[in-house]
Amino acid sequence: MSSFSSSKCIVWFPILALTIQLFSIHNVLSQTQNNAFLFHKCSDIEGNFTSKSPYESNLNKIFRDLSYRVSSTGFAASSTGNTPDKVNGLALCRGDASSSDCHSCLATAIPEISRRCPNNKAGIIWYDNCLVKYSSTNFFGKIDYENKFYLYNVNNVSDPTSFNTQTKSLLTDLTMKATAGDNQKLFATGEKSLGNKKLYGLVQCTRDLKSETCKACLDGIIGEIPNCCDGKEGGRVVGGSCNFRYEIYSFVNIA
Repeated sequence: MSSFSSSKCIVWFPILALTIQLFSIHNVLSQTQNNAFLFHKCSDIEGNFTSKSPYESNLNKIFRDLSYRVSSTGFAASSTGNTPDKVNGLALCRGDASSSDCHSCLATAIPEISRRCPNNKAGIIWYDNCLVKYSSTNFFGKIDYENKFYLYNVNNVSDPTSFNTQTKSLLTDLTMKATAGDNQKLFATGEKSLGNKKLYGLVQCTRDLKSETCKACLDGIIGEIPNCCDGKEGGRVVGGSCNFRYEIYSFVNIA
């Protein structure tokens, strides 16, 4: 979404502790890992809408549609209205989230983005289990290069060079798995042995992207490992179109 610009770094210990907004320890510990708020961005470039305007009405329709459709499928994209009041929106739940966890996340995220971006014509919000994004600009099928932030564990590994190489290898393998022709969820998880330890990884794209575009998105953010989380025990690059996460402990929900 070209109207946004966000490349932030967030630190967590071991999951989420300090952010650029300096969350208090109480706020951090009060959130559950599965439904933790991560970040949001409101766009000022696309302008604002007024209360009870056609744009607000269309936005509310989009939110209702996404909330209804995403819980069962894990993803939905929708548009409604005509220019200049047309609204485009999507919502994505993490590929391993249950239907109930997905529904719960959206039930939190949609009112929260409305509260945080009350009159903005574009906004995006990330939780651990879901993403909600809307705009007056048609962003479907395009890589969102603007909205992106990093999270990393404050603990360092003993051999950063080797660890970074192993991490990139795992995430690259998962990218190939996620973008295989039969993987409609554009999502993959896996693990890799590191001596007596294991490295766990996750990659995912929004499903408005084609598989080749998803691969390009993931390849791009995986290449940012030295910038986001050099030698860290855990890290993420989270964007508006794709994201990855790795840890030295299992964090994936197993059915």
